[in-house]
Amino acid sequence: MAETPSALKFERLRKRPDFLLAAKAPALSRGAVFVQMRKREDQDPVVRVGFTATKKIGGAVERNRAKRRLREAARLVLPLHARPSHDYVFIARGGTGAREWGRLLDDVKTALISLAAEYDRGGAKPPRPRPGAPSTSAASQQPDLKVSG
Repeated sequence: MAETPSALKFERLRKRPDFLLAAKAPALSRGAVFVQMRKREDQDPVVRVGFTATKKIGGAVERNRAKRRLREAARLVLPLHARPSHDYVFIARGGTGAREWGRLLDDVKTALISLAAEYDRGGAKPPRPRPGAPSTSAASQQPDLKVSG
């Protein structure tokens, strides 16, 4: 039986290892937000949530504003769409700090719904290649030079 939204308890992710585990989980980008969702193996129904913004966003003022907006959007949307025993990491993108509030809420909502649907389908995306890692798909994109016939 699914828990009601009011029964969910939330905690903040604060430790780097938790963020690194979430980085290996399925993720989705919608508008001005990037969301990672990881199912934890423990049976604790607490939903854990973390927020981050890279220096690409701008200076400390811009990063803090983007994270504040993400925290508030998550506070409003997560009780309706979060799943127990999951970790969520919200990563601010370039327009998070200046995005219209209604559109930001919609971005968060659609990202959460799409991640849940993807998880239910069992179609987790293949791991994203790390920047700077050698590409293994380059060899598979070479044309076949064998002549048939």
